[in-house]
Amino acid sequence: MDSKSKATKASSDRGSERLRSAFPRRSAPIRFIDLFAGCGGLSEGFVQAGYIPVAHVEMNEAACFTLKTRMAYHWLKKNGKLADYCAYLRGDISREEFYKKIPQQILDSVINEEVGEKTLQSLFKKIDAAKGAGAIDLIVGGPPCQAYSLVGRASDKKHMKGDPRNYLFKFYIKFLEKYQPKCFVFENVIGLLSAADENGKKYLDMMKEDFKAAGYAVDHRVINTKELGVPQARKRVIIIGQRDVEKVDYPDIGGTEFAYTVLDMFAGLPHMKAGEHREPFDIKVKDNGRKALEATSVLDEDVPVTQHQVRPNNKTDLEIYRRAVELWNKGKRLSYEQLPKKLRTRTNLTSFKDRYKVVDGTAHASHTVIAHIAKDGHYYIHPDIEQNRSLSVREAARLQTFPDNYYFESGSHQAGRAAPYRQIGNAVPVMLAKKIADAMKGFWT
Repeated sequence: MDSKSKATKASSDRGSERLRSAFPRRSAPIRFIDLFAGCGGLSEGFVQAGYIPVAHVEMNEAACFTLKTRMAYHWLKKNGKLADYCAYLRGDISREEFYKKIPQQILDSVINEEVGEKTLQSLFKKIDAAKGAGAIDLIVGGPPCQAYSLVGRASDKKHMKGDPRNYLFKFYIKFLEKYQPKCFVFENVIGLLSAADENGKKYLDMMKEDFKAAGYAVDHRVINTKELGVPQARKRVIIIGQRDVEKVDYPDIGGTEFAYTVLDMFAGLPHMKAGEHREPFDIKVKDNGRKALEATSVLDEDVPVTQHQVRPNNKTDLEIYRRAVELWNKGKRLSYEQLPKKLRTRTNLTSFKDRYKVVDGTAHASHTVIAHIAKDGHYYIHPDIEQNRSLSVREAARLQTFPDNYYFESGSHQAGRAAPYRQIGNAVPVMLAKKIADAMKGFWT
């Protein structure tokens, strides 16, 4: 090996060691790659369960900044430097100044590229640099859901037929063939069960055939998060694959329904009016408000809470909210096509008809937190003060069981109010991911 190759290998090994140092050490650490990572909900659950992320691959710039900031948080926490993170959240230092405090290998493990034929070799090279000499034990992730979702198909003129995103799973398999992990987790919407190509062949059947050809036995389940203790009703298809076995012993992803209320999940957050912005602030939650937040691993009283901010209302919003609540009080839901034309801001009347939802603070689980909440909004009923407004970013994050110390970034210019909402709405609930991760530990024992 020449001197240049030795230097490259040494640098790669140092990068791998720094990644390991950011997370709790295990006698046999389980290392994973997160593909189509979004803002990291799936990854965060596996990290909380003790797994070590080697690399994240995501095409959205804002989501990649969120991932970098999250990786920085874990590294700083491991190394006793959370004061730097708190300084960033309080606005005392810029994002650029903050990232300068983090080893470059940590930041470089987040790869901002689209997954496709043109980028495949580049992605392999960058992941190889991040992983060093160690193996990849697990791959997690799921392609964008628009290709398979029932709503996505309904809103597309061609019903997503011929859309290249339908076949992104084939690139997922390329990563399986390259790194040959023992297991993988593939997450997607329940529309995957029925989505089919022009000839009527289901994409799920295609996936199973290709996974088998790559050396993996697979099985899948439909999981409703509210049955596992997540304060939100969200159904997802979870495919688990295992290498070199005839049949997957699908783990028991157990849990019980959320025992508290949606309002309990907002404990410690100040009451807000539309357009208000309160951050950062130190949070101290009283004993009677702690149980829900501790049960979902959301509470962190050592880090300032950020992003408790709400989109402003206009007259149209208020009128729609009024109608939504009137119907809710009669046991009905507002459907978008029921609105008078003067209140409609969208021409699509065949899908996303539940744009305006009533979030009942007394319920044990909310509706699914939608990615377009920044535009369409939710109406939240408070038992003491009616708050005619959208959920705040932090409230939406809590319903998705993201910890209060999780910061959702915008793009390169720190612009775009909707970016955090989109990331949260598209994410896998962290608590669901952790339960999957805990259930899968038996594969390595």
